[in-house]
Amino acid sequence: MKSQKLTPYLMVSPYILHLGFFVLFPIVFSVILMFHRWNIISPMEFVGFQNFVKLFQDRLFFQSILNTLIFLLIHIPLQIVIALFLAEMLNQKIRLRGLLRASYFLPVVISGVVVTIVWSQLYGQDTGLLNRILVNIGLPKVGWLIDPAIAMPSIAIMATWKNVGLYVVLFLVGLQSVPPQYYEAADIDGASHWQKFRYITIPAINPTIFMVVILSTIGGFSLFIEPYIMTSGGPLNSTVSAVLYIYKQAFTYYHMGYAAALGFFFAAIIMLFVFIQRKVIERD
Repeated sequence: MKSQKLTPYLMVSPYILHLGFFVLFPIVFSVILMFHRWNIISPMEFVGFQNFVKLFQDRLFFQSILNTLIFLLIHIPLQIVIALFLAEMLNQKIRLRGLLRASYFLPVVISGVVVTIVWSQLYGQDTGLLNRILVNIGLPKVGWLIDPAIAMPSIAIMATWKNVGLYVVLFLVGLQSVPPQYYEAADIDGASHWQKFRYITIPAINPTIFMVVILSTIGGFSLFIEPYIMTSGGPLNSTVSAVLYIYKQAFTYYHMGYAAALGFFFAAIIMLFVFIQRKVIERD
């Protein structure tokens, strides 16, 4: 009888251990850490709210948040429009539909580091493929990663190419769940393809659009690999994302307490942003 009572606890113990060591403990430790000054080597020194005072005086941190928002403003609409367009095409009866679906999803499963390195070569100023194509057709070179005005949009384009396949699959699921009777009734009424898309498809897949917007937002706020590898935050700090800035504070300058305070403040911004998005989308 005792063994039967212990069985459920043994079954869930791996998850409980994972939750405790990799989720709860880091959160509790970070809460404690953000009120201390610590560089890993020396003992912790309690500083109260000094890390938060320093945070609100840190212009570069708020610039990193602005850079992240610029990335989101480019990346999310571009990703949603392209993903929905491709999903609508792949939802039609076309040849090689299965192969096309797999090809669009392939970049999602490739390592982000590998994709970033490849795109860094494509964006190369002198030897990059994109600039060589521009030169061959008589156009000037573009400073994809060295022009402060273009560097972040370039990263956004690359991130869209990397992640769009996932959202194509999600939109496909949403499109295939729309009852075909709606389209049949619209055909009888003489509705055009755009009218069916505007008045039937979009309202029917609204929950899918909501999910895609939220996932894209959270993924965009966690921007790190791309600027870390491609630009290291340059030029002129134009591609320093908030996560990259927090990483540098923690593992370059070893300001662990300050990095913890930045992390919690940024997490609060993400939660607020997602909450506002949810209210706006649900209202619409």
